[in-house]
Amino acid sequence: MSSTVPDWSREAPRCWWDPSRRLLRSLRTHEELRGRDSPWARLMQARWALSHRFWSVITQADIPLGTKIGGGLLLPHPNGVVIHPDAEIGPNCLIFQQVTIGTTGNRFGAPRIGGHVDIGAGARVLGPVTVGDHALIGANAVVVRDVPQGRIAAGIPAQLIGRG
Repeated sequence: MSSTVPDWSREAPRCWWDPSRRLLRSLRTHEELRGRDSPWARLMQARWALSHRFWSVITQADIPLGTKIGGGLLLPHPNGVVIHPDAEIGPNCLIFQQVTIGTTGNRFGAPRIGGHVDIGAGARVLGPVTVGDHALIGANAVVVRDVPQGRIAAGIPAQLIGRG
């Protein structure tokens, strides 16, 4: 899987009840309409913002409109996923349930996640850290330091335990 070229088919809804993909679709469509100034575009932008709110409630995920997320994101179980609006996520990432990607009270700045990064259930990526391409973050890990490309991080606080 590429860390630079998004695989948009990963985000395509497969049926009507596909909450995680519907959430991402509402986010993407809203962003696509953001720069347009016509009354129709503003109306459609409001419609997709409402759709985003609906799917956010259904999935119990907090992914704000305007968050920089590369294409091909997979959220198999989106409940409890929280992403800070200033965080950056590369293409083709995989994020499991109860993951927080955000800031801390004493370290300003949001995380930057590279391409094709897998983040296990319950993991926390906090502060101005960078996670390199093709890295793996273990379940319930608390990442507060940079993770180099292709490495595996696990534990509390996360330690590098191998190569992915």
